Amino acid sequence: MKDYIKHDEWNIIEEGFDPALNCISESLFSIGNGRMGQRANFEERYSGDSLRGSYVAGVYYPDKTRVGWWKNGYPEYFAKVLNSANWIGIDIEIDGEVLDLASCKVKDFRRILNMKEGYLLREFTAVTASGKEVKVRAQRFCSIVDDQTGVIRFTVMPVNFSGEIRVTPYVDFDVVNKDSNYGEKFWDEVARSVTDEGGWVVARTVKLDFHVATGMKYVIRKDNNQINLPVLRIEKNKYIGNLVSVPVSAGEELAIEKYAAVISSENHPKDTLKSICETELTRIAGKGFDTMLKEQKAAWELKWEESDIRIKGDVSAQQGIRFNIFQLNQTYTGEDERLNIGPKGFTGEKYGGSTYWDTEAYCLPFYLSTADQNVARNLLLYRYKHLQKAIENAEKLGFTDGAALYPMVTMNGEECHNEWEITFEEIHRNGAIAYAIFDYVRYTGDHQYVIDHGLEVLIAIARFWSQRVNYSEAKQKYVILGVTGPNEYENNVNNNWYTNIIASWCMEYAIDMVRYVREHDEGRFIQLAQKVKFREAEEISRWQNIIDTMYYPTDEEKGTFLQQEGYLDKEQILVGDLPPEHLPLNQKWSWDKILRSCFIKQADVLQGLYFLEDRFDEDTIRRNYEFYEPRTVHESSLSPCVHSIQAALLGKKEKSYELYLRTARLDLDDYNNDTEDGCHITSMAGTWMSVVKGFGGMRIKDGQLHFNPFIPDQWESYSFKIRFRAWLLKIIVAQDKVEIENRSETPVIIYLSGKPLELHPLKTALVPGH
Repeated sequence: MKDYIKHDEWNIIEEGFDPALNCISESLFSIGNGRMGQRANFEERYSGDSLRGSYVAGVYYPDKTRVGWWKNGYPEYFAKVLNSANWIGIDIEIDGEVLDLASCKVKDFRRILNMKEGYLLREFTAVTASGKEVKVRAQRFCSIVDDQTGVIRFTVMPVNFSGEIRVTPYVDFDVVNKDSNYGEKFWDEVARSVTDEGGWVVARTVKLDFHVATGMKYVIRKDNNQINLPVLRIEKNKYIGNLVSVPVSAGEELAIEKYAAVISSENHPKDTLKSICETELTRIAGKGFDTMLKEQKAAWELKWEESDIRIKGDVSAQQGIRFNIFQLNQTYTGEDERLNIGPKGFTGEKYGGSTYWDTEAYCLPFYLSTADQNVARNLLLYRYKHLQKAIENAEKLGFTDGAALYPMVTMNGEECHNEWEITFEEIHRNGAIAYAIFDYVRYTGDHQYVIDHGLEVLIAIARFWSQRVNYSEAKQKYVILGVTGPNEYENNVNNNWYTNIIASWCMEYAIDMVRYVREHDEGRFIQLAQKVKFREAEEISRWQNIIDTMYYPTDEEKGTFLQQEGYLDKEQILVGDLPPEHLPLNQKWSWDKILRSCFIKQADVLQGLYFLEDRFDEDTIRRNYEFYEPRTVHESSLSPCVHSIQAALLGKKEKSYELYLRTARLDLDDYNNDTEDGCHITSMAGTWMSVVKGFGGMRIKDGQLHFNPFIPDQWESYSFKIRFRAWLLKIIVAQDKVEIENRSETPVIIYLSGKPLELHPLKTALVPGH
């Protein structure tokens, strides 16, 4: 665990430059706008340890899967998010010496991510080997107003000398991915052009033929006056740049404003990329840096108005939740149903940048409550449009008749995860896809989605489960063999309780929705049944038989559900009994030792109790929580939030708060020693859930909002906003009262601690002594 980020309500602040922490900071200070993103690499050259990363939404590379022994059903490739053109680059030479923080003496270093206004600021003083001292200030952002563009203002001021500073703004497509096989490069140049004012490079991926045009324009000013000096145009393969030599005097400020456009064939015809790139550059350069920054601030103000959570009395907790919300908002906007949310967003390459079940299980609730309904609907449409690929994925494993297995990892619907225990066995992901439909409809009341799209997905998923089970004569029950549950520290187990119950639930929900669609739109039902060759009576009969006869491993003595058969055969050691130097297990123990231990990576049984909470009484949830949480190492970023929510439900306030802090500051404090690879974007939605569903106790029951709030002892108050159907509510929880403001023009009845409360239009209800 690290503790070098200064606590501040609205800013992420690093003071002092430690090269050993640089890759972590590159992740933490990343910026993006839903279309493109950039790690916090330096504009100037840096020869120290760095993971350079500039990413374009939807652009990926199908790298050949590397496995020891090929088996039928393995995916053909592993999809990788691609490091794209370096658009931020500005080389600086001071009387022939390169400005490089790995070789210069660095003083007064300060890096700030201003989350309120959406920009990255870096300031420092550097002293070269010859003793020349310069003050540098670099400010940049990816515009969320002009979402194919980014802009930089980079200033250099000589402190103790007069001389020449050579400035070279450039665009470089000759980039590599850290995880590329054998150092392979993924881009070929298509065209390039350079003028005295900038230029552009168009490149294509060596597979799949994605085209991206990245261009720049720049302006150089000295003491706020634009200057025009001779320019040396530089061209080489996949690179364009402009070298300008500027005479400077001590105390004179040299400013470079660099405007960049990143135009993808995902959004425009390939033959138009160059002209669109030039048009965008001219347009944003015409606006100027100050106008673009003003627009950026205004746009972020609107985002915060929708999604901010305010905490009084605990700066660490406040900073953590805002950091998570900030990263979610700059990663995904919901405007394009072809896009989804990678576990690292635009902050790193790990996990291939692909879509996991994280989106449905963890991210959807955040967007349901903080954004327009269409944002969450587009997340569902992303999966609907991949249904045929999910059917093909299942066919590769031997399933038939339209059964669908959604991928564990994907960019376009095809499975591209190359570990057998995940690809073949972590099949519970199908349950998250179905649950997302249920969650969306329950929250929005948009049953039309089930009629138009959802039922087709639910039938395909139910068909998969009905084929994946087999009947055990010994148990006289249906069983599911050879799986990996959410706890990935167990592989190839039989009858994982969560997998079994989510399979049954999927079939049960599919039956309910078949009946709903037949009743409400019989014509559509008949059309769909013909399309997917649905044998209603036969298939529903089989699904119901499996539901009624499914096997669930339990420990009758303890009154708990068994994570899987044989779990109690393991030596039962609690995490608290482990020497601290053994953690994290995934970095200290062999995989063999982990698999033979009782330790749990993340919520497994408790994931099922979280999803299906209404089916279990509080005592059942408590018994299982108190058995499994002490055995959980929380080495998945997805783990603390589920446990925090359940601890809150059970009245375990201190534990709920402890786990909230862990999920909220997971990356900021580098809990698991892996932030350098990128931030855990999808689990950041779990931080929001920990406050709203955990401390706020928000639930949807029978189409109505329920709250059962408490406040951590460390806080004076907290507040959040909720969009729910036609209403917008603001909830403020203090130590001695709860206020709920109806910001809508129609009344609504909610439930507070089980009691109905009518909220009048544009009025606030105050409940004292809560």
